Amino acid sequence: MTFIETLSMAWEGLKLNKVRSLLTTLGVIIGVASVILMLAVSAGAEATIADQINSLGADLVIVGPMRGSPGASKTFVYEDALAIEENVSHIVGVSAEQFSTQDIKGGDGALEAISILGVTSDFPEVRDYALATGRFFTYEENDRKTKVAVLGHGIAQDLFGGEDSFGREITIGATRLTVVGVMEEKGIVADVDYDGRVYVPITVLFQKFATTQVGSDRIRTAYVKVEGRDEIDGVMAQITSLLAERHGVDPGNPDFSVQTQQDIIATQEATTEAFRDLLAWVAGVSLLVGGIGIMNIMLVSVAQRTREIGLRQALGARPGDVRLQFLLEAVILSLVGGLVGVLGGIGGSHLFGVLGTMRTELVPASIPLAFGASAVVGIFFGYYPATQAARLDPIEALRRE
Repeated sequence: MTFIETLSMAWEGLKLNKVRSLLTTLGVIIGVASVILMLAVSAGAEATIADQINSLGADLVIVGPMRGSPGASKTFVYEDALAIEENVSHIVGVSAEQFSTQDIKGGDGALEAISILGVTSDFPEVRDYALATGRFFTYEENDRKTKVAVLGHGIAQDLFGGEDSFGREITIGATRLTVVGVMEEKGIVADVDYDGRVYVPITVLFQKFATTQVGSDRIRTAYVKVEGRDEIDGVMAQITSLLAERHGVDPGNPDFSVQTQQDIIATQEATTEAFRDLLAWVAGVSLLVGGIGIMNIMLVSVAQRTREIGLRQALGARPGDVRLQFLLEAVILSLVGGLVGVLGGIGGSHLFGVLGTMRTELVPASIPLAFGASAVVGIFFGYYPATQAARLDPIEALRRE
């Protein structure tokens, strides 16, 4: 028999049991769709993390104390940020940041335990964070420790409702400050509520809101905006050399850290790798169960069609022909299931992203991967039933009812 004739017989054999064939493919459909959907969910989570980090500012070098280094947090101070701004080339600006937690009063409202972020005047440009109304405080106001404040969008709503807050006074702790602007609504990024903050000159924070833990001039982070992505490596090298000299440490063993957003993204992606692997294993098990279902149904089919097999062998079919027919039936089931599963996975990824709360990103490589896996499943789990059918003795097969 030719391959085409054998393929035609395999197809006819499946058509005689449409319902059973359909139910058999369900396992493969679910498995293939699961592979595509799970990888889309994982890719979506990683893309969300990357977008959130990049939304905090483009082309940034992030400088801070080295965690775990004895005394590092005590030596990374405001003057370090000023030195970077004055001595490092190819940068747009530097935003030094430190925070405190204070109670706030203003308008008709009062808020407890609000995050007060002390920053420099370059903050909006460095962090790509625009104002909704008013202005940001100037370099001179920061240098002169002028008591001004810029409200996060949510804080402005809580204190003043829909009223214009420009020029109004608020009390932070025991200090009165004048509101000069309100930031645009930004929401929660990387678990930080940017709308729930008040932004003040960092010198004012040092003078009025510094605690023993914060220190009088210590900064938590300095964000350095670089002129272009091509300049990042050079800027990092300059910062490392400058701070190592200022701190009197070996550049190879610093008490400070210098990293980029991509470093942070890579770290975050590493934390999601276990999650991605878990999803892949779950999808793989679903596909495995589908393959076992194919083998089970094919073994039942061989048992039910024993007389048919014996008759074919009596009419001249070779064991190889019988094996090929049943193997093709298993492969057809898995490929049809794989094709439907691919369509289901693509559609499911889209619907999950639209209707669900998690972002999904379709991974193009997952489509051939899942479809190829379905073909392998059909061959692997179909070979044993096909071999069992080929080994039947034609005389014994014809005797069975």
